[in-house]
Amino acid sequence: MKSSPNKDILEILRDEKIIDERKISEIRAAARSSGTSVEDVLVEKKIIESEKIAEIKAKARNFSYANLLDKEIPKDVLNIISQEVALNYQVICFNKEQNRIDVGILNAGNLKAIEAINFLAADEGYQIKFHLISSESFNKAIKQYQSLSEEVEVALKAKETEEDVKEQRLKKSEKTEEVTKAAPVSKIVSVILKHAVEGKASDIHIEPYKDESRVRYRIDGILNTSLVLPLKVHNSVVARIKVLANLKLDETRIPQDGRIRLEFEKKRIDFRVSILPLIETEKVVMRILDVTKGAPKLSDLGYEGRNLKIIMNNIKATDGMFLVTGPTGSGKSTTLFSALHLINKEGVNISTLEDPVEYYLDGANQSQIRGEVGFTFATGLRALLRQDPDIIMVGEIRDNETAELAIHAALTGHMVLSTLHTNDAVGTIPRLIDMKVEPFLLASTLNGILAQRLVRRICQYCKVEEEVSEEVKKELIEEVKKVYDLVDDDIKKLFDKTILSGGSANKIFYKGKGCSRCGESGYKGRVSIAEVLDVNDEIKSLIVNRKEITYGSDILKKQRFITVKQDGIIRVLQGITSIDEILRVMSD
Repeated sequence: MKSSPNKDILEILRDEKIIDERKISEIRAAARSSGTSVEDVLVEKKIIESEKIAEIKAKARNFSYANLLDKEIPKDVLNIISQEVALNYQVICFNKEQNRIDVGILNAGNLKAIEAINFLAADEGYQIKFHLISSESFNKAIKQYQSLSEEVEVALKAKETEEDVKEQRLKKSEKTEEVTKAAPVSKIVSVILKHAVEGKASDIHIEPYKDESRVRYRIDGILNTSLVLPLKVHNSVVARIKVLANLKLDETRIPQDGRIRLEFEKKRIDFRVSILPLIETEKVVMRILDVTKGAPKLSDLGYEGRNLKIIMNNIKATDGMFLVTGPTGSGKSTTLFSALHLINKEGVNISTLEDPVEYYLDGANQSQIRGEVGFTFATGLRALLRQDPDIIMVGEIRDNETAELAIHAALTGHMVLSTLHTNDAVGTIPRLIDMKVEPFLLASTLNGILAQRLVRRICQYCKVEEEVSEEVKKELIEEVKKVYDLVDDDIKKLFDKTILSGGSANKIFYKGKGCSRCGESGYKGRVSIAEVLDVNDEIKSLIVNRKEITYGSDILKKQRFITVKQDGIIRVLQGITSIDEILRVMSD
């Protein structure tokens, strides 16, 4: 089907009957509010894959289409167009046959790029065939100019040459500061940061290990070594990071914390820097925060059915307290900001205390905790109560004083949202009582508790069936029978169709075998698994009387409570994650 070259992708998809006018309005609104392109929204909401978008656009505009995701491009072919030109015009040379070259282009209407590449090719006597490619294909191909290790290797060689010249004239006391300013070290740090952002890492670890300096990225919750540097450059790299984060270069005895703010591809990225002294040197850990990215919807995080209903009822309350619990890195802050985004209206005053500020919420008053000057969660909460707030978000309840103040705020007509480090929802109540919160006050204010974990999603591009042992299957059937009467009808149908169906149960388990799109890990992205405790009158009575709330009790069954692990099993049966992933996350 041909289409006018002036039509955008949404109009083309409408003509193809993939979306309707109502959906077009929703997508345009989502793109405006998030500051991203409509194509990004289409892919993020899983309406259509990026490769399919490129294929449809190519067909509609009578253009050739190419998929470069799994294509290894020979270096001599890739370098027919230099990296600088490729980035500038968003084109890539991916094939050569005699005097004809195939060039991928991101935008078929970019006449300036087509003209420039035609001009460059004419000098070499090449004939060109242009193909429309997706942004995902372009990004994958452009990385083939130089890998992370190759880019750093170039910088290391430059540094060695420079050090040979300087070695004789630099005093030892001057060397760290001088080397920190050197371009090669700057390049090494820049490349490490850039590749971490491109790889969607959440954290960067730079640490000495035996006779080398190891750079590890945490991606989807798992740490992997991405680069190994010579140990002799470790101190220089640490010093360069200190300079960027405005930390003291000559202080190596105590921990230091700072922040680096950079821009990558029109995204503002914050790196929260933590420097820790070791026996002879220092270790760096950087948390990566994309401050331009809005909080996702609760449904996108994996919440549905009974759990989502209880969360919505809790966050729409005008007073009381709602807590999100779980270990470090379990997505507590993301869930809270997804909730705040839903209740962020013109008529309410939302005030937050955070350490650090991870998401920016339009219209909210967000404060950064600064312990070094005495601005703690407790002192900040006292100040917030004088700011006429309707909703207060406290990043974390860490001590008795903050717990008491949060309870006081909830008692005096405010809605308080916060996080706590406990492993499960039921264990949160004795934890707060241990923090000297009076049970009758806790019962009066606590509305609900959400305990969550993050598990990796199976990569949809390399998903395959997986055999499991009879022992594991038997254990899963036992868990399913425990919750059969507690879940919604659609989940009961899933149980009947899969794990309780007898012989066909062998074909319901999946894993990712590994592909280029998921970095050969078999997983891409993460989803929440959770348990939600609705603190109703029966639970409040148990709290006041200091009675233990036990898993599997009739009180919990009445409110159709399921555990984090049981929620994880449902995700396994839905084909979202794997059994191995649930066992890994729930090993505690």
